[in-house]
This record gives sequence, structure tokens and C-alpha cells, in this order.
Amino acid sequence: MNDKTTRRLRSTEWFGKNDKDAFIHRSWMRNQGIPSRMFDGRPVIGICNTWSELTPCNAHFRTIAEHVKRGVIEAGGFPLEFPVTSTGESNIRPTAMLLRNLVSMDVEESIRANPLDGVVLLCGCDKTTPGLVMGAASVDLPTIVVSGGPMLNGHYRGQQIGSGTAVWQLSEEVKSGKISVDDFMEAEAAMSRSAGHCMTMGTASTMASMAEALGLALPQNAAIPAVDSRRLVLANSAGLRIVDMVKEDLRISKVLTREAFENAIRVNGAIGGSTNAVVHLLAMAGRVGIDLTLDDWDRLGRDIPTIVNLQPSGKFLMEDFYYAGGLPAVMRRLAEAGKLHRDVITVTGASVWSGIENAANWNDDVIRPLENPLTESGGIAVLRGNLAPDGAIIKPSAASAHLMNHRGRAVVFETIEDYHERINDEDLDIDETCVMVLKNCGPTGYPGFAEVGNMGLPPKVLRKGIRDMVRISDGRMSGTAYGTVILHTAPEAAKGGPLAIVQNGDMIEVDVAGRRVHLDISQEEMERRLEAWRRPAPHATSGYLKIYIDHVLQADRGVDLDVLVGCRGSDVPRESH
Repeated sequence: MNDKTTRRLRSTEWFGKNDKDAFIHRSWMRNQGIPSRMFDGRPVIGICNTWSELTPCNAHFRTIAEHVKRGVIEAGGFPLEFPVTSTGESNIRPTAMLLRNLVSMDVEESIRANPLDGVVLLCGCDKTTPGLVMGAASVDLPTIVVSGGPMLNGHYRGQQIGSGTAVWQLSEEVKSGKISVDDFMEAEAAMSRSAGHCMTMGTASTMASMAEALGLALPQNAAIPAVDSRRLVLANSAGLRIVDMVKEDLRISKVLTREAFENAIRVNGAIGGSTNAVVHLLAMAGRVGIDLTLDDWDRLGRDIPTIVNLQPSGKFLMEDFYYAGGLPAVMRRLAEAGKLHRDVITVTGASVWSGIENAANWNDDVIRPLENPLTESGGIAVLRGNLAPDGAIIKPSAASAHLMNHRGRAVVFETIEDYHERINDEDLDIDETCVMVLKNCGPTGYPGFAEVGNMGLPPKVLRKGIRDMVRISDGRMSGTAYGTVILHTAPEAAKGGPLAIVQNGDMIEVDVAGRRVHLDISQEEMERRLEAWRRPAPHATSGYLKIYIDHVLQADRGVDLDVLVGCRGSDVPRESH
């Protein structure tokens, strides 16, 4: 026998003895009808499930879990499904991002505390992917991701509409008077017509792509539609594979290398991925001890063209992306151009190149050639200057070219409530040349770092036919959103960042090519305003919210809790009785 089959598994510390403690562990498990042979030393595989009817993107996960179990059993493993906190982006207030780190804690402690040798993470809605990966990375067992898959394309009045993106578009059309509220409401069911997550290249599709690009998921994980039977075949294959990963001791830390993160950043640029990938990958890297920074994002993405023609940057949707060849076709094009590390190991046990070298592209309009991209420089651009000393970001592929170098008068909203109260006022002193500034939407200021940075434009501007303006905030925006929107400004206003002291009428300069965002006041004036600024009262004095506010890091560091950064391993030497 080789080392792979003789290595003592972690679960045997629970099930592999003949003492009182092992009796307790096995006996209570057997009340589920589990036969004694399942405790014979075979790999115990946890299936970490974020199923919830309150998380509509993940509401089909019970079926996916059953197919994972079949694969585990087929490979000779012992599957055990367990629930963790599920974050539904469309329902949770004030923002699902507030709970991402809590999810990671739930995942980490559930994995470590239980007799598991490997884990399959069932991920779907936006924050479930990073939350589960962060938690698993802090334990460092063999781990594989299975995403739930995107919805089928939306169809409305003879045209395709995309999740989220259509919401922003149609709501602006209502405000401009172009369509009625009844027209808007009719699109509601037409947009979401099957199980799955957003079928635009929003955060859910982006993070499924990031899991695949990092090597944490099997090829084609990102794009197979949720209701396509091939999604269930992939789930079965992941169940098969995780058993061998345990035997090979292919832990998550062996997959999440610096080179893997560099590949993912470049892939994000090529697919026109969500700006939210920035904070999620920074946080994930922090859990495995990799010093990933905003400068890495800017450096690695600067020369990457956006070649995936999907909404919100382009035309098509995830169903079309899968039929065109999916992420392997994109990664092959990047690798052949010398823009990926080919030898990075993935959960397959082989190199990333071995999984993509034969990938075919069946539609050059959906997945474009590198020489005919949507955007020449599609990676996330990191801006710095006196308004964002620690950085701010913008997604060039979703922005307006004519606004990428702009100087305008600031129209300031102190809070999201201030914005809602004033934006529809016909007397608001604003036009399309202005820069809309929104404060106090960052990690501590909202709190939770909400997706409100893509502020809707004022109706009197929309009626002119204008659909984009420069907008700056310390918040985030949905991955399904678009526009010349500068986000994640750090430090945030609630922490005394310079954004806090911007006043109505100040001139702001934006130069994306030059990576600069500048508040045009003197250094003396800035110092005077900062000296006069007073920190707002905290949003909470107890509960999880208090813990979050006290410990959350800023956007440039991934918005993890400071006490959660790093890997704490899987050892639990003490028994429970």
C-alpha cells in the first residue's frame, strides 16, 4: 500500500477508537440509520450547504448536495451534509456584506469542530463564495467548491434582460418618464425565471469564475446554468474528486498560492468581473498568509483586455457564455498570450493548463479574440490621491470613456438617507458635469459596506438623455451595475478619510489613465477641515454589530475582521466529554 492509503485520517480521532468518547461519537450518529461500516476509516466528507429559501439563488442546493453525496459514496467516502449561515443578497438588510465575515466564522468553526477529512463548499449568491472559502482556508483541509450556477437568461418583450443590470436600467427609465411603473413591474418575473444566481457577470458569476480561476473548482464550474443537468454531473464529479483529494492530502493552502491569485486577478479583467472581487480576494488571500494588495490588482489587470461580452459591460448573459465555451475558453486565450501561470496546481491534482489546453471557443462574439476586446485595459483600476490616500477603485469596462478624465463640481450627500431625500428635488443644483459624492457607506459608516455607490441619477438629468455621471463613494456597488463609479474609497468617511470633508462646490479631478483622484483644495484647507471634523457616533454598542465595527478592516485590506486574518489549522486535541 502507498502513503496515500495508509495515512491516518483526521476523522479517526473521533470514530476510530474503542473508548468511551468514540462510542459517543458513533452511537449518536447511528440514530440516523448509518451502518457501522461507514466508520471503518474511510474519508469523511463534509458538504457545507448554504441552502435557504431566504437565499433564492441557493434554493436548489438540496438537489446539488444529493449529487455530491452520490459522488462521495461512489468514491468510497462517507458524506455528511451540514448547514451554515446563508446570505441572500436580494433580501438581507442592511447589506449581506455585513455578514460575510460571520459566515466565514460559522464555516471555520463548523469544519474544525467536526470529524471531517475534506469539505465540499456549496456556493452561489454573492457573499456565500468568499465567506465559505475564507472559513475553509482558515482550517486548511482538502476543499473543493461547487457553485450553484446562473439562472437562465431573462426575456422581456422580445429582448434579453439580465439580473440586476435590467433593474438599474429600467428604474432609470421610469424616473426619466420613458416607461411606466406597470412596464417596470412586468419585467420582474421575466428577469428571474429559473433557479440559480444572477446570470449577468455580477458578483455571483464573478466569484464562481474566481473559484474556477483559482483552481478551487472543476473546469466549467462557473457557467453551467443551474437547471442544466450538467450542473448535477459536475456536482457528482466534485464528490468523486474530494475523496481522492483527501487521500492525496491536497489541502486548500496548496491550491491558494500567490500564482493562483495572480491568475484570478487577470481572469477577472478578461471577464469584466465585479469590483467586489477585489475585497473578496484580498480577504481570501489574508486567510492563507498571502500579502495581496490593491497595487497587485492594478499591476496585474492593467494590460488585460476585457474579452467576455457579457452584461453589465457588454451584451450577452451567462447562458450564452457557457454555450460559447465558458471560462476554460477565456483562460486558454490568456494562457496562450502568456498572461497566466500555466503550472499552478488545481483541485484536479494537475496543472491549470491541463484543464484548459483543449478548451474550444464556439462564439467569437461572446468570447472575443484578444485583439478585438470590449475594453483594451479591462482590469480594475486603482486610483490614489489626496481624496483616496489608501486607494479607490473603478471598473473601466463598465464606465463611460468620455468621463474617464473629468473635472467637476461636487454635489455631496452626507448619508444614503440624505441622497434619497434630495435626489429627486427639481431644485437640486446639479447637472451632468457634476461629480456626485456619497459619504458614510463604508465598512463602519453604513455599517457593512453596502452596494449603494452606483447612485441613480437625478430625474432632471435623465430627461436630457444622460445615463452616466461620475460618482464617488466609500461604498460598493452591485456587480450587475455599471457606470463611471469610483468605489471603496479608503480610508472611509466614518474613519476620518478625506472623503469626509468634501463640501458642495469643491472641484474634483478624475484621471483613470493616470490613476488619480484629487480634491482640488489646498493642503492647508484640507488640514483645517480634517481638524474640525468629528467622528460620528457608532451604530451599535452591543451584539455582532459592535464586534464588526470594532474589528473590521478597511476596503484596501479586504474588509475582514482583524482577528480572523490567517489560518488557525484543524487541530482540536481536547475531547468533549
